[in-house]
Amino acid sequence: MRPIYRYLLIKLSFLIATYFVAVTIAFVLPRIAPGNPVQQIIAGLSQGSLSPELLDQYQRRLVEEFGLNKPLHVQYLEFLKNAFSGDLGTSISSFRQPVTKLIAWHLPWTLLLLVPATLVAWTVGNYLGARAAYRRGTLFEKSVVSAGIVLSQIPYYWMAMVLIYVFAIKLGWFPSGSAYDPTLAPSLTWEFIKSYLHHYILPFLSIALVSTGGWIIGMRVLAAMELGSTYVKFSEMLNVDDKIIFRYVLRNSLLPQVTGIAIQLGTVMAGQIITEQLFNYQGMGILLARALGARDYPLIQGIFLILIGTLLLANFIVEFIYVLIDPRIRLGARE
Repeated sequence: MRPIYRYLLIKLSFLIATYFVAVTIAFVLPRIAPGNPVQQIIAGLSQGSLSPELLDQYQRRLVEEFGLNKPLHVQYLEFLKNAFSGDLGTSISSFRQPVTKLIAWHLPWTLLLLVPATLVAWTVGNYLGARAAYRRGTLFEKSVVSAGIVLSQIPYYWMAMVLIYVFAIKLGWFPSGSAYDPTLAPSLTWEFIKSYLHHYILPFLSIALVSTGGWIIGMRVLAAMELGSTYVKFSEMLNVDDKIIFRYVLRNSLLPQVTGIAIQLGTVMAGQIITEQLFNYQGMGILLARALGARDYPLIQGIFLILIGTLLLANFIVEFIYVLIDPRIRLGARE
């Protein structure tokens, strides 16, 4: 086997092991919290006119229906078996609704917000950070670095609340919630797309602005270190054009940032879950909040399975790209 394939195989093995541990934690955590989904349902029904005998009968039926009467290790093994066969079970809070169907509806909305916001923040932040390092000591550098420090320290939810207050409540330029006009049905018509983009701007900015700040600070440090390299000093002595030097500095400083985007995805995903709830955006954040409130074990497990799998897959793709663009990794694997 070629060394590079061995390197990727080792990374893939760690990814699978990490996924298995994360899935186990996702199974255990909801069950050690007080209460269970059946108790939540019965508590709601007890407010009505049903007799205690009928409630007890209904409770036993629900417990058997969702397998909550089985030992914990049996539930865990069944969960693993069904999960790896593509069956995530039936939602308890949305009775008779398959978990896969619920996730299939909400996940695209989350990806449409997460991926563009992350890529735009990465691109803009790295460019501004490198430009600030190259123009060190100028007003441009001080302004960009100061803005980056401030933005990087703002929580995602706080930025979301500020944007809602200023642009939705005070100025009225954008709607304060939802992913589209509730009177419209999702479609590829221009009316729906225009409505979606109008609702999309504030959630997008709340994620992209905060993420951009972090990339500016990181890239400014990396580019400043790169500017002290021998090839940069030699190029300056030869009066090489500044644009050419900047292009090489940017390219060489980007390598650690490629790895950083995989790490940043986890932070952005956590921030997006809260952001979606604040904007009432129809993504995985809303679905997870509903599942946690109802102690919906199958839905919680299914959401974490998909989110964790998505993040780990993104990390593996970044590792693969890093191997392609950095020959030192290939040489290190060969040695």
